[in-house]
Amino acid sequence: MSHPRLIVTGASGFIGRRLLAGLKEDYQIVGMARRSQLRSGAPFHENIQWFQVDIGDREQVRNAFHYVRESGGADYLIHLAAHYDFTGEEHPEYMRTNVEGLRNVLEECRDLELKRFIFASSVAACAFPEPGEKITETSPADGEHIYAVSKRMGEEMLAAYDDSVPSLIVRFAAIFSDWCEYAPVYYFMETWLSRAWNSRILGGRGKSAIPYLHARELALFFKRVLQREESVGQREVLICSPATTVDHQELFDLANLHYRGRSRAPIHMPAPLCRLGVWGRDLVGRLLGNRPFERPWMVRYVDRDLAVDPTATQAKLDWRPRERLMIARRIPFMVEYIKTDPLEWHRRNQAALKDVRLRENLKIHRLLEKHHDVIRAVFLERQLLSPEGRERFPHYRDVSPQILEWRFTVILRHLLNAVRTGEKGLFTAYCRDLAMKRFEDGFDAFEVCSALELLNSTCLETLADDPEAAGLDEALHKHLTMTVEFGCDQVMETFEELGGEILA
Repeated sequence: MSHPRLIVTGASGFIGRRLLAGLKEDYQIVGMARRSQLRSGAPFHENIQWFQVDIGDREQVRNAFHYVRESGGADYLIHLAAHYDFTGEEHPEYMRTNVEGLRNVLEECRDLELKRFIFASSVAACAFPEPGEKITETSPADGEHIYAVSKRMGEEMLAAYDDSVPSLIVRFAAIFSDWCEYAPVYYFMETWLSRAWNSRILGGRGKSAIPYLHARELALFFKRVLQREESVGQREVLICSPATTVDHQELFDLANLHYRGRSRAPIHMPAPLCRLGVWGRDLVGRLLGNRPFERPWMVRYVDRDLAVDPTATQAKLDWRPRERLMIARRIPFMVEYIKTDPLEWHRRNQAALKDVRLRENLKIHRLLEKHHDVIRAVFLERQLLSPEGRERFPHYRDVSPQILEWRFTVILRHLLNAVRTGEKGLFTAYCRDLAMKRFEDGFDAFEVCSALELLNSTCLETLADDPEAAGLDEALHKHLTMTVEFGCDQVMETFEELGGEILA
């Protein structure tokens, strides 16, 4: 018998890659993600197909699901794709990806006849419970953080699809590995095990606590969910978490004991002083352009316990986390990696931190959107179609202005997506298709690359007049110019493969 077919969105992420590795023998998997399978480190297997898709782009989602429907449909979908960072700021990706992206996927699932749509949420979507109380499967998603708000909107959105999409909700604990790969714990350990002035400081009484779940538990958990999904009600909530939380004091003690071979007395900083200190450091960081990880919004959770009670889920699935994989038992493994392979330790954790800070590429993306109309006018009217452009762009001048404007819109959209995600592969993949079409139309590679380079210079010249772009020269080169250069290289390579003449 053929394996059931499973779609996984966000397949290139920390959780997604591990699910693919753990489920690939038992399911035919269609992975969808913004990053490529190779660059993300996702596994390759005969049961895994890959689509490089930005779920915030309706057209890309539609094309991917068209293939799924035409090739036999699917049985299950696990929706992991989401934006999350620790800035506490209302970044537009929360709405674009977490809300509108989810809507794009749900719309494509209306006629897919799925057995179950599994929506990944988080216990962090819930407000911290009062002392003595715990979050359960019936707790509302009422957290105040923008991520919590976006997840609540997602959970509520599922109700609008009750007639066609059977769904359930999984709220995760904080997921970590033996290499850590969970930003707050990484920063804690980097500070506590250093010689920095604040290496002994703990906020409040050190009782800030959340539940942690080892990444190795994920595949088994989802196997149980998929095996028993018929016993789960429509939009029922499951909690993927241990029944215990671990506070900062315990993590501090364990990290120091295993790193230094002895315990170390912490300095407990009262919450009001923490608030002043965090605000002050953040202000200095803003002025210097290098804000610290700790942000003012975090102070409100000092000495709060995100206690959970996943008893109902564990009974329904006959699943519970293994004791040996609890975070307190894995701290020695993290410390060992810090000591024996610090380069890999930092590489993995810096990769996991790609969305923690407000990235310069997102500032560039916003500026390009802001000046979209000016860029279009300068690129098309003043340069591509100008008298000076007659010799440089002869084939483009044979195309009607309406079609040229549409092509500009498409190419700038792909460039914007690449800038926003920091993934040049999105643009190079588009440029390969572009080169094949232009080759068929009789263009030469030099003319196509010249148009791409003209678009880049137009963007740079337009942004140079905007004060908000001050200080972004290096970032513009990295995220805009280099992306276009990668695209031009792909055009040249494609023309060569097709047997076209390369004039430059």
